Amino acid sequence: MTISIIGAGPGGLTCARILQKHGVPVTVYDRDPHPRVRNQGGTLDLHADAGQLALREAGLLDEFFTLARPEGQEMRKLDPAGRLLVCHVSAEGEMFKPEIDRGQLRGLLLDSLEPGTVHWGRTLDRVEAPGRLLFTDGTTIETDLVIGADGAWSRVRPAVSAAVPEYAGITFLEAWFDDVENAHPELAELVGKGSAMAADGERCLFAQRNSGDHIRVYIIQRLPADWIESTSDVRGRLLEAFSGWSPSMLRMITDNDGPYVDRPLYVLPVPHTWEHTSWVTLLGDAAHLMPPLGVGVNLAMVDACELALALAGSASVGEGVALYEKTMLPRSEEVARQLENGAQGLLDVD
Repeated sequence: MTISIIGAGPGGLTCARILQKHGVPVTVYDRDPHPRVRNQGGTLDLHADAGQLALREAGLLDEFFTLARPEGQEMRKLDPAGRLLVCHVSAEGEMFKPEIDRGQLRGLLLDSLEPGTVHWGRTLDRVEAPGRLLFTDGTTIETDLVIGADGAWSRVRPAVSAAVPEYAGITFLEAWFDDVENAHPELAELVGKGSAMAADGERCLFAQRNSGDHIRVYIIQRLPADWIESTSDVRGRLLEAFSGWSPSMLRMITDNDGPYVDRPLYVLPVPHTWEHTSWVTLLGDAAHLMPPLGVGVNLAMVDACELALALAGSASVGEGVALYEKTMLPRSEEVARQLENGAQGLLDVD
């Protein structure tokens, strides 16, 4: 069988790694010109009953633990005045959901693959039946199976589904803070070793430690998806919106290093299903885009693991895809229903 994965994120790379462990040839195509072309994003918590299971199957769990930050499991709840309300500190030795930077996880997976597995600088234009990949550079590839691991705006999804992501009504504005122990000691003290958040019913500040003495803050509001395009003074508008918050909390808005990054939240309709097609399937956000509440990457890696094992253990591609989708689709629907409108809950005081 010839298998082509579109997207070199955690889901696509996990699937490729496990396929190769079972002797199944696979090629990954990604639009990035090289693996270090852009920042991969913030920190992730990989759960013992999800993402870590996939890494165990991939033979990478020990390497993960050498990179992970168990202290990142600490969670603080603050009020808008900056007062500490609740602090959860994990028990010594607890490794249920330690944190790891996205870039570190991607690097771990990339280094585990056979040389030449990932073809960089290949932007998919569309997929045509049965298993024909058309790239924007004019090249075409025939494959037995196309796996769409290409995220929210998947180019593979239209081959099986007409669904498109819908705006969730909540926008995240990301702010970065570097060398925090020296340059931002007050913020470092406020956030602690893991994450800290505060909400007032209409807005929220959510801060997370990353490796390398970095903190990312997500400024969360209920706004139109394109609000930033009509705002000439972003910081001024933010300070107006958070005008009742304490100076210590407003540092998360005013003291950032570099520009803000706009991240409006999109989700797929619930349920999102499709008719089985033997030559194409989806995993991760391409299959079930949900609010960012700690399950996305974990689900993607479980998808990837189950799909790879199903393909490796089946007599045909179509049989493996059917076996995978029989489990994945109801599981993702159940989780998506639990998290439906969950992004709105980030704004709630309680």
